[in-house]
Formats: sequence, C-alpha cells, structure tokens
Amino acid sequence: MKKIAILGQPNVGKSSLFNRFARKRIAITSETAGTTRDVKKEFIDFDAKEAEILDTGGIDESTELFKSVKNKAIEAAEEADIILYVVDGKKLPDERDKALFYRLQKLGKPIALVINKIDNDKEEERAWEFGEFGAKNMFAVSVSHNRRIGQLIEWVKSHLDESPLLLEPDEEDALENLIGQFDEETGRLTEEENLDEIGVAIIGRTNVGKSSLLNALLGSERAVVSEVAGTTIDPVDEKMIIDGKTVTFIDTAGLRRRGKIRGIERFALNRTRQMLERADIALLVLDASAPLSELDEKIAGLVDEFKLGCIIVLNKWDKAIGSYEEIVEELRYRFKFLSWAPVITVSAKSKKRVHKLNDMLLKVYENYTRHIPTRELNEVIKQATIKHHIPSFRGRPVNILFASQYAIKPPKIALISNRPRGIHFSYIRYLTNQLRENFDLEGTPVMLIPKKRGEREEESEKTS
Repeated sequence: MKKIAILGQPNVGKSSLFNRFARKRIAITSETAGTTRDVKKEFIDFDAKEAEILDTGGIDESTELFKSVKNKAIEAAEEADIILYVVDGKKLPDERDKALFYRLQKLGKPIALVINKIDNDKEEERAWEFGEFGAKNMFAVSVSHNRRIGQLIEWVKSHLDESPLLLEPDEEDALENLIGQFDEETGRLTEEENLDEIGVAIIGRTNVGKSSLLNALLGSERAVVSEVAGTTIDPVDEKMIIDGKTVTFIDTAGLRRRGKIRGIERFALNRTRQMLERADIALLVLDASAPLSELDEKIAGLVDEFKLGCIIVLNKWDKAIGSYEEIVEELRYRFKFLSWAPVITVSAKSKKRVHKLNDMLLKVYENYTRHIPTRELNEVIKQATIKHHIPSFRGRPVNILFASQYAIKPPKIALISNRPRGIHFSYIRYLTNQLRENFDLEGTPVMLIPKKRGEREEESEKTS
C-alpha cells in the first residue's frame, strides 16, 4: 500500500485537505498556525485503490518545538511514495516554499504542488505565478469549497496500485453474519471474532511524558516531544505487532484543568473522548516526579467512565519524589476505583522498564476479553452467597437464581434474581471481589448487573 504525505507551511490547509480526502473530520483544523504537530495517519479508499495519507505539521523554524515538527514532516516525505506540497494561493510565492519544494523534488518521487485557497477563476489566473516553482504537476484548488479537488484525486489515483484483495458481495454478507458464541466448557468463542487487534489509549495530563512513552514503546521517534505543555493536540495513532496481535497506540492530547482549556484544546479534549470510545486499554500515565493532583484523579475517572482495561504507568521514576511504597499507597487511596489496575514504574526518556509493558498489555487484554465458564461462575457466586447472605429487601428474601456472562470488553455478568433491585451496590462490590479472588481479572473492570429472568441485558444496564 502506498503512502501519500501532505506537506507545507503552517495554516495553508494541509489538515483540511487531509479531511477532504478522508471524507470526514479527522484532523483538527484551526486558524491558529501550528495546530497540527504530530504526523496524523489515515487509510483512504480511492475507488478500490487504497493508500495511507500522512498529514504533517506545518514547516516552520521559529521555535525548537516547530523545528522538531519540521523534522517529522521531512521524515514523512522520505517515507512516502507520493508527495503533495500545499501553498497558500492568496499569498505571493515564498522563497522558503521554493527551497523546500526543490529539496523534496530531489527525492525522485511523484510530487504535486497544490495551490490552495483559489476560490474562483480570477484568483486562478493569479495562481500561475507559482509557475516559478517549476512543478511538473500543479493544481489550483479550494479545499474549503471542494473546487478542483477531483482533478487532484485523479492524479493521485494514477500513481496508486489496485487493491489486491477485494471481497465479493456474498463474501461480505458472510462476514457480516458471523456472530461469536461462547463455548461454556472452554470459555472461548466458537465462531471467528477478531480479538487480535488491541486499541491502547495513552492518557494523562499535559507534560507527563505520554509522547515519550509512545516513542519508547515503538522504538522510534514517531511523536513530537517537547518541554512545551500541550504539544500533542491531535490524537496520534501508531501500530505495532506484539506476539501476533496488532496493537494500535493512541497518544491523546494532554488534559488540563477545565478553566485552562481554550480554543483548539477544547476540541482536542472532545477528540480524546472519541478516541477512548474505540480503545480497549488505557495506559494512565502519571508523573512520579510531582505530587498527584486532582486533575490526575479526574483523568483516571475516564477509565472508569469508558470501562477500559488499565495499566497505571508511573513515569519519570528516576526523579520520583518518594519511595515506591509511599507513592503507591497514596495512589491506591486516591484511585480506589482502579484498585484492580496493575502499576509499573518506568522512565520513558531512558526507556528503562518500558519493554515490560508489552507483556502486561497482552495479559490485561486477555483478562479484558475473558469469558468465565458458566459452571465455574455459578459455583463462586453460590459459595459467596452462602458465606455472606444477601440482605432482605423490604422484608422479603432476595435470591440469585443463577449468573451468566453475556459480553466481554469488559466482562459483563448478569445476576438473575427474584428481586434485582434488592441487591445493594455494596453486595455487588463484595461479589466482584469474590470473583477477583477466584479468577485472574487483573487490569480489567468487571460489571455485575442484577436483572429479572427474561429481561434483556441492555434494559438492565440502563436501570442499574
């Protein structure tokens, strides 16, 4: 599959073009120069021709941060098969643009000069001033008005390969109809379900080292790292294979206190929440060199809100402000709702202990997708109720008739009861602890949902 890199100076419309190709708003766009800082990626289908689009940060050398962004953009161009260099058609040709365009031409790859913000025929006449670039392929377009974009797409398609594997309609229907069923004896799915793709969101407040951790996990500098708080704005996706499973890491924007969130960062916060909806596991990154804050607790609350598996990562451990016992004790006290999440200490900068996260991720995902055989599940529930009887409800006895797991990611278990409303949340917590004592469920939440016989799971979840 070929890669297409979109380059240019800040605020020329690169992310808007990226979104236009994708036919949806993926990259954050703003009038603020330098909104895109990391390389954003997306797979695009150009009429049965597939490609990966790379949206790079604006090329600028005004600060150390933007010099790093420029380096990432150049690396993306060197990695790509096709290059689109975007300029602002409402401005005169820029010497910096020409110098960089000549440099990219020397890579010997198909390259097009995209003159953006050409909204009408009159402006198109002026666009030919950019002929001094000597570009063989030049397109005057308006991304915001979708003007002449079709011509650009046709040029891109002419340099793409046909997709080698396309499903016939009847094959697609067959895949649509595949429904996973649990084998009660083995606890495994009897039908094929893709459990080999893991979404991992890296979350935390600004400047705790999320991008450094991503780079350390990948073994390469894929995300821009800077001492400037809030460097990452767009969530960044990167994939790697761990023991045969495809792990997609999502480096989300660092979160600030609500009063400090402004403009594009407010949109970035909303995008972070969207990313969490498709994640399986969260790496909750905390700064071991600074005290835990109320904001850390609120961010940790997102793990509970989205019912994700979780590993708590104490980063910057080489500068820790206390002993392991002291920090973990405070952490467990403040994050009681994540008592089931394992803790690891790392230094993303030196990569110390980061490699241990690979095995931890696989183990947590195994627990997150685990199905407990019904026979074993009911035996534990039965013994738990004998050990500690369910309190009566309004003077009437409450019984659990049987328990059955009906979903994974995370494990969801229905408690079929004669009086489901009579099972107090404290008793639910007791049963959950009993399950954790009998089954390896470290790193995953477990949902126990009381319901009446015949009541649908989604109905009981709404009322629980």
